[in-house]
Amino acid sequence: MSLVTLYHNPRCSKSRNTLALLKDNSVNPEVVLYLDTPPDTRELKALLKKLGLTAAQLVRRGEDAYKASGLNKDSDDEEILAAMAKYPKLIERPIVVKGSRAVLGRPPENVLELIK
Repeated sequence: MSLVTLYHNPRCSKSRNTLALLKDNSVNPEVVLYLDTPPDTRELKALLKKLGLTAAQLVRRGEDAYKASGLNKDSDDEEILAAMAKYPKLIERPIVVKGSRAVLGRPPENVLELIK
């Protein structure tokens, strides 16, 4: 099995449940604590490509940092990516990557399609 990476926030229940589900399926992922080591815009673009999402689909609009960053419904991908790199709390989580594919662990069971 190729390497599996989990972009993880241990304070998030969905992220904790996704990690537990991976381990229950004998997958010991490389865990990236993305709040401590945030991805830069280049890494975020690579993640978006693997997820098949736009930056607008990956940003958490309910976070205080969303307004603090100056983002709004008309912000373009470059503005959103820059804000997510600066304020990693804006990145939807958890993200699980395997090879050239990735899924959001919302719900955690989404990862099963990636690891089976």
